[in-house]
Amino acid sequence: MLMDGRELAKDIKAKIKAEIDDIKRIYNVNPTVASILVGDNQASQVYLNSQIKSYQDLGIGVQKYFFSEEISEAYLLNLIDKLNKDTEVDGIMVNLPLPPQINVTKVLNSIKLVKDVDGFKAENLGLLFQNNEGFTSPSTPAGIMALIEKYNIDLEGKDVVVVGSSNIVGKPIAALILNSRGTVTICNIYTKNLAEKTKNADILISAVGKPKLITEDMVKEGAVVIDVGINRVNGKLEGDVDFESVQKKASHITPVPGGVGALTVAMLLSNILKSFKANRGII
Repeated sequence: MLMDGRELAKDIKAKIKAEIDDIKRIYNVNPTVASILVGDNQASQVYLNSQIKSYQDLGIGVQKYFFSEEISEAYLLNLIDKLNKDTEVDGIMVNLPLPPQINVTKVLNSIKLVKDVDGFKAENLGLLFQNNEGFTSPSTPAGIMALIEKYNIDLEGKDVVVVGSSNIVGKPIAALILNSRGTVTICNIYTKNLAEKTKNADILISAVGKPKLITEDMVKEGAVVIDVGINRVNGKLEGDVDFESVQKKASHITPVPGGVGALTVAMLLSNILKSFKANRGII
């Protein structure tokens, strides 16, 4: 079965818009997010454009802060400090990557917890690993969990293999699965005999960025296969999974495009709504 991220994203956005419209009618306020982009990374710009369109569609205000790669770390930290103190700003979105002269961890950790709409602040990730209800999930892992819930896939007691150990996807999705009582194996580029690990997975999640890394022989019959990879090959988008062959064995599989990627912005919008309500004291 194909796991349709686009339709689910539409449903999520529609519910968010309805709630924002209700809040505006009652309180006469709209959420506002500060969006920061440093440099001209093409992938970041594509993601940013998608964000801004969704902000406009849902009635979310946006303050844009776009800088050249030469910006200093001190300048960026000073800006974030001002945004943290600005009661009219509900969320701060720092688009990655940042240039080498800027310490990414330092910048992300400088964001006020309640305004951390990307969920990357160390304090927030700690709450996630504690399974504290106050955490904000990073957008892509949240999208994966939304798909799993949509298709009624029970994680309890399941063997889940995550290929990719990034702070953005691999580590947080592993924590979310553990919180749902799944059994998790995390693999990375140093994992020996990767196929031996993936063949045991009831649920296989790949977030590496290597086209067709996961082939049919690496997948168990009836497995759920979730492809987070986005790779541009000959002008077309491909995932980490050899879709044509693997879909014959998988009980559920996500396409690329149209799977997890379609949900990333939707879950970011959900995080912005959460921050907005917390900042404004709206229950």
